[in-house]
Amino acid sequence: MSLVSEFKEFAMKGNLMDMAVGIIIGAAIGKMVGALVDNILMPVIGLVMGGVDFSSLAITVGDANVGYGAFIQAAIDFLIVAFVIFMIIKALNKMKQEKEEAPAEPDADVALLTEIRDLLKQQQR
Repeated sequence: MSLVSEFKEFAMKGNLMDMAVGIIIGAAIGKMVGALVDNILMPVIGLVMGGVDFSSLAITVGDANVGYGAFIQAAIDFLIVAFVIFMIIKALNKMKQEKEEAPAEPDADVALLTEIRDLLKQQQR
């Protein structure tokens, strides 16, 4: 098997394609959630907290400026993004579970066999 055909077989495997689609969709959802957090949630949280912006907090140690506030801000952003993604996944799982719980209509042949069985039971009585 040539190197090109081997690579083509590897690239077209279902797992690799599924992973690529997942990464692309994940990046798009990440941008969407980031925009939600940056433009909607953080301004509201800033108003509630009195407009506190942690990113400017720093300590000067000798000649070094340790900007611990940027880390605090990034941690808060991460927690909000993680919570929003958690809530989205939780809602999607709930919708998926409700869809799976819906009783499926039996096939026509299964329904016919069930009807015949019930009729035979009635005749035996």
